[in-house]
Amino acid sequence: MREPLSRLKKVKKYIMVLCDGLELIAAGLMLIGILFSMFSLLRNTELFGQLLTDTSAFKQYLDQIFMLVIGIEFLVMLCKPSSENVIEVLIFLVARHMIVGDTTPYQDFASVFSVALLCVVRRYLRINRENREERKHGGMEQEPIEEGEE
Repeated sequence: MREPLSRLKKVKKYIMVLCDGLELIAAGLMLIGILFSMFSLLRNTELFGQLLTDTSAFKQYLDQIFMLVIGIEFLVMLCKPSSENVIEVLIFLVARHMIVGDTTPYQDFASVFSVALLCVVRRYLRINRENREERKHGGMEQEPIEEGEE
């Protein structure tokens, strides 16, 4: 009976290693895409000229910058998967939609509410993580009492 369980554990371990490798490959491809996008944005001198003369070109430029920032945050999420990183990506996505997109006041209100809610959730997760770490380490470390003090 033990032999099938040990084989199953080995298969699970192999699958996890394979998944980690695939995540690393996806992160590498994402990094290459981000670098190419940055270079193409910097090489586009025509866009910089438009920024000087046409304020509507700024919206397009801002959209491209937001996409790069979201891509970078997504890359961080792939490299260090955690609930906080996922929430940061969602915050940037909502902010991009609100700032770059043509939205109604109701959509803006919903976006602001969503960002505020995501920030509260992120803070709650951070407090919970700190509490778990504190319990794990046995509470707050006490400073040694010097002789003569009580």
